[in-house]
Amino acid sequence: MNSKALPNRSGIDHAAILLLTLGEQEAAEVLKHMSAKDVQRVGTAMAALDGVTREEVSGVLEHFTATIESQTSLGVGTDEYLRKVLVSALGDDRAASVMDRILGGRSSRGLDAMKWMDPRSVAEMMRNEHPQIVAIVLAYLEPDHAAAVLAQLPELARPDILMRIATLDGIQPSALNELDEVMEKQFAGNASSKASVFGGPKVCANIINNLDSSQESTIMERITTADEALAARIQDLIFTFEDLAEVDDRGMQELLRQVPGDRLLLALKACDQELKDKVFKNMSQRAAEMLKDDMESKGPVRVSEVEAAQKEILAIAKRLADAGTISLGGKGGEAYV
Repeated sequence: MNSKALPNRSGIDHAAILLLTLGEQEAAEVLKHMSAKDVQRVGTAMAALDGVTREEVSGVLEHFTATIESQTSLGVGTDEYLRKVLVSALGDDRAASVMDRILGGRSSRGLDAMKWMDPRSVAEMMRNEHPQIVAIVLAYLEPDHAAAVLAQLPELARPDILMRIATLDGIQPSALNELDEVMEKQFAGNASSKASVFGGPKVCANIINNLDSSQESTIMERITTADEALAARIQDLIFTFEDLAEVDDRGMQELLRQVPGDRLLLALKACDQELKDKVFKNMSQRAAEMLKDDMESKGPVRVSEVEAAQKEILAIAKRLADAGTISLGGKGGEAYV
């Protein structure tokens, strides 16, 4: 296939284009096998698609067909084929989680239903549970959802819960099934299955990445007081807005294409000069000059507004990294040799 036929869009956009070409019934069948968070991401991309040309649609379909044909030849095991497709679509970490759920063969209707619930509702359900139970539930949720739930829990309990998440490296299937049954008794839910291995410092860091800066600082101070070595491991995995300076030029250009100008303007109001220079370098001279002028003319803004804009841009960066479009270097990113 001619590589030029593939549209210069993110992996999520490719998935959205593919689903839109399938038709309502077929697309619905595919979406039923995706997690709540992935359904939201793909659904948002489908709603935002604009100006898709016939050539772009053809490119996506040809790429999908070529991938299927190249990975389903005789001699390739079903599990290995599935793993490759999922890694290509979701990234290593997310694919591993989905594979464990698919191959685990265990029901997790109660826990999976929590992914669709409002963070405040989840927090209310968890308020009287043991911190270890809360840690397991939060480790199972997507990082941004888990962070929103954590923010609703008592402040003094948050560091302990995050430390428990950071030291989680597995749970027996029988115990997980018991927990799932307890959760299901509290509400109706229906989903597929659940992995028995999750948690760890990276999951903890991902949740902290989605907290407000004030909460992050307080929590990390308390974790450091309780366990300095563990705090150091978590801190090494936390990716901050300033760490975007380590993204390569091609990745930064792709990121800037996805970030609304008003959010970028706010986010750059309170960052160091190195990151500002990185951003300006990867814009056209005209765009960079306009942005500089806007920053100089814009009056004081609330710190909370700046932090919110930075969180939004970080979320876009992580989404692009998960799709394999960019690579996040430095803390929180995968090392290369």
